[in-house]
Amino acid sequence: MKLNIANPATGCQKKVEITDESKLRILYDKRIAAEVEGEGLGDEFKGYIFKIMGGNDKQGFGMKQGVLTASRVFLLMTQKTSGFRGIGRRKGERRRKACRGCIVSQDIAVLNLMIVKQGEGPLPGLTDSEKPRMRGPKRASKIRKLFALTRTDDVKKYVNTYRREFESATGKKKSKAPKIQRLVSPQTRQRKRHEVSVKKVAMAKSQAEAQDYHKLLALRLKETRERRSESLAKRRSSSIASKEKVAV
Repeated sequence: MKLNIANPATGCQKKVEITDESKLRILYDKRIAAEVEGEGLGDEFKGYIFKIMGGNDKQGFGMKQGVLTASRVFLLMTQKTSGFRGIGRRKGERRRKACRGCIVSQDIAVLNLMIVKQGEGPLPGLTDSEKPRMRGPKRASKIRKLFALTRTDDVKKYVNTYRREFESATGKKKSKAPKIQRLVSPQTRQRKRHEVSVKKVAMAKSQAEAQDYHKLLALRLKETRERRSESLAKRRSSSIASKEKVAV
């Protein structure tokens, strides 16, 4: 079995292959997110504690959290779930896809582990060197949290920490930095103020039009009432005149 061991503290990752079944026995019947002591995997991992993050079987099907089985199952999946990307599908479409359960068994070919606690001795390629992050956070609030900035500090200056230089296919030297997301700039505030003012003008216009409409409606109702009263008065006067003629 191949073990992909990652160390979040240094950003390094290393692949270790173990063929001894007696060492791998401590991993069997463990679930994803379970913690395993590294001493059983070898003397070099003494004192280390690993966390199982996932893995693949021999055919490449990934383990899925929440599927409490050690075998491969076929689940009816929706879009944007682990194991089913759903690109180019119809909205709401579901498909039956194969995935491996969250329990480690002998059919697992690659297992992903993460170092939770560092042991006594260093591991070459994992603890002896540091690999800086190639790409930093993009959201403005997370950049402020990373560099302990306040609202008054300019976030744009700190993005250059993660600016990387590279050579394009044509041979030109270029540089790239993360594009800041959710940055509240003066243009954003002005745009928001403009949208609010446009909404206020539209609301005032609709209220004025509603008032004019109600006034016109009241005038029309008054006119209809007057016409109706006039017609009723004419009918009464004509009926009275006809009764007087009959009496004479």
